[in-house]
Amino acid sequence: MARIAIVDQKKIGTGGCCDDQHCMKVCPINRTDAECIVMGSKGYALIDENLCNGCGICPKKCPYEAIKIINLPEALDKEPIHQYGVNGFRIFNLPIPVFGKVVGLLGINGIGKSTAIKILAGILKPNMGRIENTNVTYDDLIQYFKGTENQLFFEKLRKEEIKVSFKPQQVDLLPKAMKGNVAELLKKIDEKNKFYDVTKELELTNVLERDISQVSGGELQRIAIAATVLKKANLYIFDEPTSYLDIKQRLKVAKFIKDLADEKTAVLVIEHDLIILDYMTDFVHIMYGVEDGYGVIGLPRSTKNGINTFLSGYLPEENVRFRKNKVEFTKREQKDASIKQKLTEWTEIKKDLGSFKLDAKKGSVYENETIGILGPNGIGKTTFIKILAGVLKSDVGEVETKIKVSYKPQYIDTQSEKTVFELFAHEWEDIFFDMHIKKPLHIDKIKHHKVCELSGGQLQRVAIADCLTKKCDLYLLDEPSAYLDIEQRLEISKIIRNVMEVHRKTAIVVDHDLLFLDYISDKLIVFEGIPAIHGSSFGPVSMNEGMTHFLKDIGVTFRRDDETLRPRTNKENSQLDKIQKSENKYYYT
Repeated sequence: MARIAIVDQKKIGTGGCCDDQHCMKVCPINRTDAECIVMGSKGYALIDENLCNGCGICPKKCPYEAIKIINLPEALDKEPIHQYGVNGFRIFNLPIPVFGKVVGLLGINGIGKSTAIKILAGILKPNMGRIENTNVTYDDLIQYFKGTENQLFFEKLRKEEIKVSFKPQQVDLLPKAMKGNVAELLKKIDEKNKFYDVTKELELTNVLERDISQVSGGELQRIAIAATVLKKANLYIFDEPTSYLDIKQRLKVAKFIKDLADEKTAVLVIEHDLIILDYMTDFVHIMYGVEDGYGVIGLPRSTKNGINTFLSGYLPEENVRFRKNKVEFTKREQKDASIKQKLTEWTEIKKDLGSFKLDAKKGSVYENETIGILGPNGIGKTTFIKILAGVLKSDVGEVETKIKVSYKPQYIDTQSEKTVFELFAHEWEDIFFDMHIKKPLHIDKIKHHKVCELSGGQLQRVAIADCLTKKCDLYLLDEPSAYLDIEQRLEISKIIRNVMEVHRKTAIVVDHDLLFLDYISDKLIVFEGIPAIHGSSFGPVSMNEGMTHFLKDIGVTFRRDDETLRPRTNKENSQLDKIQKSENKYYYT
């Protein structure tokens, strides 16, 4: 199969294709009286992939931008393991669970990671590329994977030697599916009699008597993890277990999941935080393909090799390049403060929000620098950013207000009926906007979408673009990596750095992804205290001082990867971890 044709019915809508039938009229194969593109019975175009010559005309003529003609890598010599309808998305291969190990799945959104693990979990029955095939048996799957580790997996599944427990991605849907308080719900599914141990380790003790509808996103995530682990299984699958969690919670959850794997238990996980993925897994599968087109699961690699290969953008064994440029980390030199102009400053800031009190120490920022802010959830980071932005007024203390500020909030307004193009109409043809924001953020691909109809990741990219296009002195971005996949986070970190350096502007960025903050930040502000009760700030200080302060508090040490220079977490009580702690070097210099 040299190429595939995708017709995205979601983009077309329920009304079906346009009456003008542009794609059929311009198709050169159709003009020879062959039927390469025809109108299906449901009102959507159908493309014969065997007749299609890959000319690329129909995607350009489709008014919905719903058609993709994709040339497949030569290495693909099998039919897909699953396909969503004629001219629909398809996935090739599956990851391999390994008993005693944690295996990660690494790749961008929209290429079938969740589909893959749903097949392994038995939630989705694969059709092996035959659309009308609803009778796929374990024997068929064993034959499909003959000679591979997955053959053994499906043989064990057929013999019922494997029992799967699965944590879904969308934990925010739990309150709609379940009713009652947290303790009652978890006790009902506790098959191991470990309710108290698990809830204590996941720090859920304080929410056990709350109704499931009254807990936060981070609490829902940990409840979902607890529910998964309390079931008796020997394969645990976690789809994005750290979304909504702060940095401390991510590291604790990562250790908790890592400890599940033993000689009788396998763990499979999808994770977008590279530092957490590195810390948690033993092996990774790199998944590549085209968003909403197809996905291919590559060979298993050791975690270090897999992440480094992903950053390089090239799979040597498959001879596939899935990114134009490799991601590079550099040892950044400390900027000389003596030659920089002070941009703004604030005195000690106090804010009483009733049950929560913020006490932020005085500080200042300079031109052409990026300051990262990290700390637990509910510790005052967003309150502090809102005060700097002028959205919230402090009770005590003042912020120098002679500068222009652009602010991207944590929670983004989704009510606008404007299209993305209308939102950026004045900047659309601007060279800087086109080069540094529109193209790298792929804003042009969603230009006809209304803001109110965007997905979480699309909305995040639009909000970041909106913030960075405003002409101002100080950019404030609250959790810009939320809802984004690994590739998008790396791209956005480069965009923020480029905008600040090219225009010599300043940014303050709140985030929970340590690699993201490490990549963009010149300095750090660390927030600490008691979540939801009291928060205080430390900084701005140098990266070394700020990260040492933060990492020492959670008992973790960092090193640079010897090949890519990316930050890596040392294994707890490893020789390097012990040496760095004894020398008070929690963060690489």
